[in-house]
Amino acid sequence: MTLVLILGAVIWGLGIVMKTPVKARFLMLGLLYVAILFAHLILPDGHPLRQMLGGGLGSWLVLGGLVALIAVYRAGLTRMRARARVLEADRADDTASRTGPFSDDELERYARHIVLREVGGPGQKRLKDAKVLVVGAGGLGAPVLLYLGAAGVGTIGVIDDDTVSTSNLQRQIIHADADFGSPKVHSAAKRIRAINPHVSVRAYNQRLTPEIAPEIFADYDLIVDGTDTFATRQMVNDAAVAASKPLIAGAITQWEGQVTIYDPAAGAPCLTCLFPKAPAAGLAPSCAEAGVIGALPGIIGSIMALETIKEITGAGTTLRGILLLWDGLDADARRISVAKRPDCPTCGSI
Repeated sequence: MTLVLILGAVIWGLGIVMKTPVKARFLMLGLLYVAILFAHLILPDGHPLRQMLGGGLGSWLVLGGLVALIAVYRAGLTRMRARARVLEADRADDTASRTGPFSDDELERYARHIVLREVGGPGQKRLKDAKVLVVGAGGLGAPVLLYLGAAGVGTIGVIDDDTVSTSNLQRQIIHADADFGSPKVHSAAKRIRAINPHVSVRAYNQRLTPEIAPEIFADYDLIVDGTDTFATRQMVNDAAVAASKPLIAGAITQWEGQVTIYDPAAGAPCLTCLFPKAPAAGLAPSCAEAGVIGALPGIIGSIMALETIKEITGAGTTLRGILLLWDGLDADARRISVAKRPDCPTCGSI
């Protein structure tokens, strides 16, 4: 084994002298390790070469396992440090975008908001200070993100693990043909920044899971749900209830859509209050299964964006405790009062 260690040191030293990349040096050591294992497997016991290589396979397997564990640990540590640096940069960017008075460009940009009695300068400042997370960068997420960015919401998070496909472009207006194959969150972030360079965009190119939702939700003032499956909506609802965050939720299918605000902490119901059980298979199909008219998510998503702006600024009466139903085929709107259920398994204890 001593001979092998010397040979490994020689390989590493020559690599340093020849300025060989570190990855290439590790590759050479890996090939040496594989050759040693191969020699132990094919040579008979007592063979001189096997004796020179340590005599047995076990010690080399143990050594390889230890090296693998160290490599995995280092990779995980590097990934965590990189993530920490990104989060620190994001927060620094957020602070820079939200502090100080409005610039001349911002005053002109938001002039039509500022002259509104219900918004004014204080309301626009609340928009600038706000942090909103949008779950889903698809049909509903597209208009929500565009209008929140244009309105001057200071920090906008968007989480989605999907990529842009041609079938999305009929309704997901935040993406373009040139974005085909790109992560939706990156395409969305690019469009938001193009509309308003004064806002900070955090793009999470990953699937939202119950494990990561608490950490992400904790850093935002309110959540907007633009997802298209009941299971995902239920997960978002559960995480928002646990974090005591208002949840602006929308849903669409074919020609119909709905919007409400779930907020048990303020006395409004949550998703489970309205739908205690998941719908039977086929009763709530996705847009891919049932189809959807292209302009519908623009209508419902714009209402969701408006409710978010009202929630932040305190303007008007929001849809908290109200389920708004829109029938695009007959241009008919209905409002249904909804109440929190004391026995709700998700929010009943709140």
